[in-house]
Amino acid sequence: MSAGAKPQHAETLLYLGDVTVSFDGFKALNNLSLDVGAGEMRAIIGPNGAGKTTMMDVITGKTKPDTGRVVFRNLDLTRYDEAAIANLGIGRKFQKPTVFESHTAWDNLELALKANRSPLATLTWKMTSEERDRIIATLERINLKPAFATLAGSLSHGQKQWLEIGMLLMQEPDLLLVDEPVAGMTDAETEKTAMLLRDIAQTRSVVVVEHDMEFVRALGVRVTVLHEGSVLAEGSLDSVQNNQRVIEVYLGR
Repeated sequence: MSAGAKPQHAETLLYLGDVTVSFDGFKALNNLSLDVGAGEMRAIIGPNGAGKTTMMDVITGKTKPDTGRVVFRNLDLTRYDEAAIANLGIGRKFQKPTVFESHTAWDNLELALKANRSPLATLTWKMTSEERDRIIATLERINLKPAFATLAGSLSHGQKQWLEIGMLLMQEPDLLLVDEPVAGMTDAETEKTAMLLRDIAQTRSVVVVEHDMEFVRALGVRVTVLHEGSVLAEGSLDSVQNNQRVIEVYLGR
């Protein structure tokens, strides 16, 4: 997609056009343009400082761009704050899992349920059978059904990552942003995480920022390579791994 071009098709869910973000004169994003389709999983790779985290900060409203367009379902995200963007249907999972460690896995999912959180509604809230079924289905989906009564603080690192993904799923996002989900995981946990994300991508869009090339290969999705705040290359993992510029600035290091 050429810089500044409009989304390629009607099925585009997220579109960034000519987005620039500067910090003290340093351009963290430099005319970044990309789009993610509805129901698509995309992997974002690139060297440290390429702009991956800043890109996610812009999408979620944590950072406002200096210039450019950030559009989600035809809504200009630059006009919304972080909480409003989350309510629009964008969920973000940071690299370090943030779960309620003194609560069970079940309690964590219950606390994350998408519901009216006004004081009165909270006082009178009772879980419905449909919500209970959703928690059970999510526990199964994230490989934690046997550990439903285990305190989150006692779960393994990988299990905490799955629990946080499950908490985001309880919010029913249309777009899930996932930052280095398999860092620190065992090989078995990494394999299960790839299966989990592929499963999630059947019903919603997923953007995965990752350094682990074997994990990216297991995802089997389109890859965008960022470098110095711009898109350097895009395509299958094999095509970007054979791209001479990508080898020079990232893979060859």
